[in-house]
Amino acid sequence: MVGLVLGLVISTALLLPTNSDAASSAAKPEAVAPIQTGRWQHAISVYSPPKYAKDFSHFSYVNPEAPKRGTLNLRNPDRRSSFDKFNPFTTRGSAPAGVTMFMFEPLAIQSMDEPQAMYGVLAEEMFVAPDLSSVTFRLHPKARFSNGDKVTPEDVVYSLDRVKSKEASPATQLAYSDLLKAVMVDQRTVRIDLKTRTVDAVFTAGSLNVFSHQWGAGKKFDEVVLDIPITSGAYVIDRYDLPGRIEFKLNPDYWGRDIASRRGHFNFERIRYRMYNDEAVAREAFKAGEFDIYKEYRASAWARQHQGAKWRDGQIVKKSFKTATGQGLQSMHLNQRRALFQDIRVREALMLAWDFDRYNQYRTFGHAHSVFNNSEFAAVGSPSAEELKWLEPYRAELPSRVFGPAFVPPDNLTGPNALREHLRQARDLLAQAGWKVAADGKLRNAKGEAFEFEYLEPGSAGRMIDFQRNLEKLGITMKERIVDFALYRRRLEQYDFDLIVIVEGDFTLPSAADLASSYGSKSADEPGNNNFRGIKSPAVDKLLEAIGSATTLEELRTATRALDRVVMWNFWQIPQVFISEEQISYWNRFGIPAVQAQYFVADSYPGASSPPWPLWTWWMKDTGQTESRR
Repeated sequence: MVGLVLGLVISTALLLPTNSDAASSAAKPEAVAPIQTGRWQHAISVYSPPKYAKDFSHFSYVNPEAPKRGTLNLRNPDRRSSFDKFNPFTTRGSAPAGVTMFMFEPLAIQSMDEPQAMYGVLAEEMFVAPDLSSVTFRLHPKARFSNGDKVTPEDVVYSLDRVKSKEASPATQLAYSDLLKAVMVDQRTVRIDLKTRTVDAVFTAGSLNVFSHQWGAGKKFDEVVLDIPITSGAYVIDRYDLPGRIEFKLNPDYWGRDIASRRGHFNFERIRYRMYNDEAVAREAFKAGEFDIYKEYRASAWARQHQGAKWRDGQIVKKSFKTATGQGLQSMHLNQRRALFQDIRVREALMLAWDFDRYNQYRTFGHAHSVFNNSEFAAVGSPSAEELKWLEPYRAELPSRVFGPAFVPPDNLTGPNALREHLRQARDLLAQAGWKVAADGKLRNAKGEAFEFEYLEPGSAGRMIDFQRNLEKLGITMKERIVDFALYRRRLEQYDFDLIVIVEGDFTLPSAADLASSYGSKSADEPGNNNFRGIKSPAVDKLLEAIGSATTLEELRTATRALDRVVMWNFWQIPQVFISEEQISYWNRFGIPAVQAQYFVADSYPGASSPPWPLWTWWMKDTGQTESRR
């Protein structure tokens, strides 16, 4: 499934334009940050006022009267199959997923039914400087840690200092790198100064998980291992058995149960995790009732294994929850630093040889067709007049098809000979580019060089067998090389590969900063960045500026659609799949809010862009069956 391939997680960021950006783009002469600034407010949203007014009582996707009862049994939601610490912010060891999800609280939480809006949790109010240089938070007077201590500005300062320190993991340091420092203003107020003046940095400040200065006091941060976190969240650790079991209990004195941004959340008295090493074992354990919710990542397993007597009689429910979350492009990246892939005709030919319909034999996926799948930011039809204003200055540089209908990937279900016809088109394109089949059956250029390249894979072998066979029909040899993940990361950091599969993460609003990392010319020359394709395009760079300078949703949509046309019609990648659903089976013992969240995940994992709606807002209809399972 999409989420298990190495992903580039797209944070929902928007750059405040610099003076040079504004002068050189079609933005307004005096660009305005697309969020509310210069006044105290209960919420911050992008491009439009917050959906919920200051006096709102609860989010619409919760049941504010949900009972607090029962035990939720869960499994490890990702590759972590054991744990040996409780500190999720350091490098050594592994912390259980539930610690961050149920114990730590941020200053503000993003709602699940707006593209990008955050509402105060620990912060009762927020003040964004007009120039985006800082965000000031006025702490809620009722906010308390699990030990009863009041949450203070000193705790916020302490928390940021710790997660930015060299004792934190590189990933943690990177996550908060846009934040410069936290400064106490008064007994209830703390200001976070921003290193980068972006909307992304504003939301990063709001997402800061705050913990007590007493947690690990006197120790280096990376020496805080099995010290029980002193946090303000709804749950506390009740018992654990290293390395595979942990149980949380609802704090009866949880301070935030009645504030608007938390009402209707955290409805289970206990949450138990059991770790599983093997997916097959985990599926059988789920069927036996050892845990309550199973999110499936494998298309074949979803089609074949989520069925049986317990599904037929209604004990287990199988459901695909449609989400509004934008799906980044999963594709095979062709490294433009290799001479082999620098001809656009070659790149298009390779795309024609990949058979989506064979890959999608269980009809689980959609065919990726855009940088912005499942969103209004994907190109549609022919370019609008506004899009053409950005594209026309670069007409000589761009493929002519950029100025026509939006990209549509090949469809091999149109007839029995569809794939054969596409391979014929690929053969003709390769011949135009100087590649012809030699006497030995190999595709060779005028120098006699064979068309060969390597597919680098950090997982299991055999993922691209059908693609390899189609390429062989054209005389092309694709060698698969399996490497461990550490070596895979090193080779990616040095751009030392021919072809890889990358997932650009899901999003609610496109991120100028993350798009620049993946598509900007500057990042192509910076080892360790995300421009794996080696894209260097003045048109792309200008459109990235336009995305960063957008002060209205319409401006953002125009710029992203124009960018989408340029990226897709250049064939810098072979688009694969996307899925806009959360596919889960669950035991039929839950009460579910009447209104479904729009932006959510079924379970949480590192890099998830949205909160876990089922785990946070569902409730137990019956406790007897669950409590008996120990």
